[in-house]
Amino acid sequence: MVNLILCVVDGKLRGYAPVITGRLFSKFALGYLLLTIVVTTVSCATHPTTEDDKHKIKPQSVPIYTFTILNFYTHDRNAFTQGLAFENGTLYEGTGLHGKSSLRRVNLGTGDVLQAHLLPSEYFGEGITIFRDTIIQLTWQSNKGFVYDKNSFELLHDFTYETEGWGITHNGTCLIMSDGTSTLYFLDPNTFRTIGHIQVNDNDKPVGNLNELEYIDGQIYANVWLTDSIAIIDPYSGRVTGWIDLSGILPPQISGMPADALNGIAYDTKNNRLFVTGKLWPQLFEIELVRKQ
Repeated sequence: MVNLILCVVDGKLRGYAPVITGRLFSKFALGYLLLTIVVTTVSCATHPTTEDDKHKIKPQSVPIYTFTILNFYTHDRNAFTQGLAFENGTLYEGTGLHGKSSLRRVNLGTGDVLQAHLLPSEYFGEGITIFRDTIIQLTWQSNKGFVYDKNSFELLHDFTYETEGWGITHNGTCLIMSDGTSTLYFLDPNTFRTIGHIQVNDNDKPVGNLNELEYIDGQIYANVWLTDSIAIIDPYSGRVTGWIDLSGILPPQISGMPADALNGIAYDTKNNRLFVTGKLWPQLFEIELVRKQ
């Protein structure tokens, strides 16, 4: 038997060398051999780094980026931002806190909430992502996620997971989820079963508190909770390939009252725009990354 493993990642078909099993056959037997090829398509499987590979990877300097603010927009400072997404000119936001958790459609230019769905008070809303014609929203410690119709916000169904729910994004093929640790999970978007995971590290040091996620140009961007940093992560190895330092993006003089942690990354794929905000922040920013020299 020949096992040919095919993997779809980033819209590309990635193959793994076939493994041939069975005994050697004589030329006579080979003439009667029926060769069976079993092809298994593993959607969004990762390319794990082996122990041998780890020893070959030498510590290296990870680039650090700062920012230039291109635009800023009004943000509801009562919104405890847990998830952010952008599609076709519209901003979508998931908010947290018991009794205040919601899914929202927001006018980017004005900050006005155009549509909202409130979660039952027992749920603490977390990350969101737009996947095809649905919006998927996690909850914190209830082990439950919700799937909504993207247009009407009608609840279509729910699903469960074993960990806490923090951030969620997707690579076009599968869902990628964080739980506040250094682990990112890959989920089948049809069954919501965990089909793989990576350990996020910066030169072999685990990077924990991974929160809101966004998949941008083949990399995973992750807010690191309680910091002003965003980690840029290789989805195959889990290595941090860059850091974004957003220190000082929210000046104290415009906050007016204590603001919570930086949290919220959205990307406009059509116009290559990157947006960030935070929990209870009065503004949302469009930024351009600038590499530190």
